[in-house]
Amino acid sequence: MEKVTMGPDEHPASLSQQLRRGNLMAATCPSREVLKHVTSRWGVLVLIALEADTLRFSALRRAVGGVSERMLAQTLQWLEGDGLVERIAYDVVPPHVEYSLTPLGREAAEKVRVLADWIEASLPRIARAWEERQRD
Repeated sequence: MEKVTMGPDEHPASLSQQLRRGNLMAATCPSREVLKHVTSRWGVLVLIALEADTLRFSALRRAVGGVSERMLAQTLQWLEGDGLVERIAYDVVPPHVEYSLTPLGREAAEKVRVLADWIEASLPRIARAWEERQRD
């Protein structure tokens, strides 16, 4: 994390608030890794898919159309590492693993759902922009 310096009129509380919040604009800010995981194409879709229910890997893969097994596994590892997804492995044969959102993951899912809803609602306007660009 980038070193944060206080100005003469700043109080220690503002410094601790800055350190807790992070600084996404700083190249070395660890928040950027979380941003990458949450806002990746597959991260968004996994969070939205798990919003409604706990799912097994195969059901999650079906819910998130087009994702490869490798990318889904990697995305789940990232989101689990960030504390957004919980992986529950049952000691049975054959192995049974389920994925669900943690409370923090539910918060993240709410936020990315707003963005996803906006994209879907705005798609006609976005498509017009694509068409205009092709004409130019």
